[in-house]
Parts: sequence; C-alpha cells; structure tokens
Amino acid sequence: MSLCTTCGTPSLTQFASPDLVSKIVYEGHDRADDPAWRESGAATLEDYARWCSHLCGLACLRMALGPDAPSLFELRDGALKYGAYTEDAEGTIRGLIYAPFAEYVRDVHGVEATVHRHLTLDEIVPLLDAGRTVMVSVHFEIRRPERPAPGRGGHLVLITGRTPDGSLHFHNSSGIDAGTRVAELPPAAFEPFFAGRGVSMATRAGMSATH
Repeated sequence: MSLCTTCGTPSLTQFASPDLVSKIVYEGHDRADDPAWRESGAATLEDYARWCSHLCGLACLRMALGPDAPSLFELRDGALKYGAYTEDAEGTIRGLIYAPFAEYVRDVHGVEATVHRHLTLDEIVPLLDAGRTVMVSVHFEIRRPERPAPGRGGHLVLITGRTPDGSLHFHNSSGIDAGTRVAELPPAAFEPFFAGRGVSMATRAGMSATH
C-alpha cells in the first residue's frame, strides 16, 4: 500500500497484483492467475477471481477509510449483508447499489455517506471543500483520457480533492500504472466519462480538500 503524497489517501487496486491490472483489463489475463490473491482477504482463489472485477466501489471505500481499513473482501462480505450487491439465479453479480452501500458505510464504519443520484461536476467542488471524498460513476476508460470517451458510467473512482486551477484529483482502482491510479484531470477532460451520480463520504470532516 502506498499513500498519495498530495491527499494522504491510500492508493489501492481492486486486483491483488497492481502489475497485472493492464494484462487483466486489456489482454484477457486470467484473474485466477494472480499470485497475490490472498492479500485481498478472499477465502478462496475462486471467490477472488469471480468477484475482483466487481469491487471498484469497495476499493474506493477502502481508500476512503484509510490505511487501517478492512480487507477488500471483508468489505465485500459486509456490503453483501446490506444488499449493496445482489446475485440472481444465474449467479450474475449486480452492484454496487448506492442506497444500501451508503447505509452499510454509515452503520458499520461510522462514516456519514450521502447518495447523489444527480450530480454535476460543479456540485462536487463544495463537497470536496467541505472535506468529503466523492465516489463517482465514470467509464473505465478514464484511465486513458487522451482517447475519446466510449461512454459514461460503469466504473467507480474516488475523487479526493481539487487543485488550485480546478483539476480533479482522483484515485482509480483499475488504473494501469501509478499515473492512472492517482490522477488529475481538468473538468472538461473528466466530464465526458462522468455519469452524473455518486456517493459522498465525510471521511475527512473539517479538513479542506483543496490543495
């Protein structure tokens, strides 16, 4: 685990081996072939391989909770109990579902969490300035922002602050290298990937997130 030198938030990936992320997401590398899978807290390799690609939101929560946060799969187990993920009869995993996720964060981790079903980038700024982190829905290709956005939503990243010139500072659990796991983008570059919804968490109450 490394800490962001700008915001002090841990930089974590939803896959146990950060150096395998690019191979997993772009080259079809078998998620079950991850030698570090036990570090996720999963009980079995099969459980890890089945779930790791669905846990971007809980990786965001784990980063927001800080260095002493539970393991990724301990968070998964808790979120399941609250219905933040569901599985249908065919075993398809659905989630993260915001309302039960926020309830789980409040009840179990003592962190005030608010669901924002409609959220603009302009509305994120005062949340950051109030010391909140904001988990937002974006397209996963935000890790390659130099390319046109293929769509909006489907993946979750954690916005932790903003720079003096207004760029958004965020952590991406499926970033393919250090520069895409902890990144900054101006609003105009961020917006095409952004689905306009998210969850804010008061994990740094009383602290300014402007830097």
